[in-house]
Amino acid sequence: MSQTDVIFVDDEPDIRKAIAQALTLDDLAVSCFDNATDALAQIDRDYSGVVLCDYNMPKMDGLQLLSRLQQLDDTIPVVILTGQGDISTAVSAMQQGAYDFIEKPFNQEELVELLRHALEKRQLALENRRLKAQLKQLAKPGPRILGGSATMQKVMATIDPILDISANILLYGETGSGKDALARYIHENSRRSSHNFVAINCGAVPENLIESELFGHEAGAFTGAEKRRIGKIEHAHQGTLFLDEVESMPMPLQIKLLRVLEEQKVERLGSNQVQQVDVRIIAATKSNLKTLSDQGVFRADLYYRLNVVKVDIPPLRDRKEDIPTLFHHFVLIAAARYDRESIPLNAGQATKLTHHDWPGNVRELRNLAERYVLLGPAALDETDTAQDTNVNGRRTLAELMDGFERLALISALNACHGSIKDTMVELGIARKTLYDKMKKHGLDKAEFKE
Repeated sequence: MSQTDVIFVDDEPDIRKAIAQALTLDDLAVSCFDNATDALAQIDRDYSGVVLCDYNMPKMDGLQLLSRLQQLDDTIPVVILTGQGDISTAVSAMQQGAYDFIEKPFNQEELVELLRHALEKRQLALENRRLKAQLKQLAKPGPRILGGSATMQKVMATIDPILDISANILLYGETGSGKDALARYIHENSRRSSHNFVAINCGAVPENLIESELFGHEAGAFTGAEKRRIGKIEHAHQGTLFLDEVESMPMPLQIKLLRVLEEQKVERLGSNQVQQVDVRIIAATKSNLKTLSDQGVFRADLYYRLNVVKVDIPPLRDRKEDIPTLFHHFVLIAAARYDRESIPLNAGQATKLTHHDWPGNVRELRNLAERYVLLGPAALDETDTAQDTNVNGRRTLAELMDGFERLALISALNACHGSIKDTMVELGIARKTLYDKMKKHGLDKAEFKE
């Protein structure tokens, strides 16, 4: 959603213009529409503003729009403009769940005050929803995925609806971006969490051993096989099998894995008996499996079997607003592990981290956090901050100020969970100033809502 406080719907252009000007002068961001259908297309459950609409409109009137919004989210405040003396309309609107109504002609100050109260109510509703979701999340066992950036919210929006569905998942992301952590999160928050999470790195096991690792073997199946061994697939029965670097799997083994996926059966090496298995596969890759399958390096049929749900994990350089939170988290873990004090970053140090390119992604950040705990702030000097300089190796005062301003905005928006009102108070600036600075730095309040 765009940063809009009020969505105003009225089929009269003069009224739309007059109200838009009045609300803008009172620092309320407004978007106007001449019909309810177009307005509805711009509203979702995360919309943080108010809907102001006329009652008498063609095709879909104010009460019909109210009904549609109630189905979408009954906490979105709807204020209806009614004709003078039209008491029955006002009563119907209130009975159907409208926040309030206001009669034409109305007092501008009265309208603005009404809308501001409605905005506060909407912010409280969203905050309550966020807190309930947070409490639900904290009550779950196992690992948690940190990050309030828009890219990570998109990842979680893809993952959460399928946690309890046994569909295979393909995780795509650069080395160190957190594929293993996300796989463990999926398992621990699914119905399979009481059973085994079994991980194997297909690129780290020698080709002559990986088949035995996955499928197991009977005693005497080959030289050195002195006793029966249960393979990774069988060990993951009713649980989750995580295949990291799946692009490294030898072609003959790809064929056998495809059969397991199709039949849900596994046969140990040296055995003539098949074992029934119920396994969810989460595969991870840093390569484009579709391209590899087109090249004949990776089986296309196996690719489509694994790629039931694909999740693209963003590199750390594309979610830099998450860096301070992640770094603080890793520092706390390292401090507890090494029995050291955790020293908070100052603004300059945090800015330095956000300007780094992080080729090693989250893994690199975690390693730096450990060195920071062990060596102190001097560890940050080791970080290559090539992006933090211009071609002359220096940054101008304007560039430094812009960087600090952006970091201050991100910090305040994070602390206020995207609430514009709270962020205004936190930074001591007017609403329009805040919006202008957010637009300048490419920030959207939706990115900071949990």
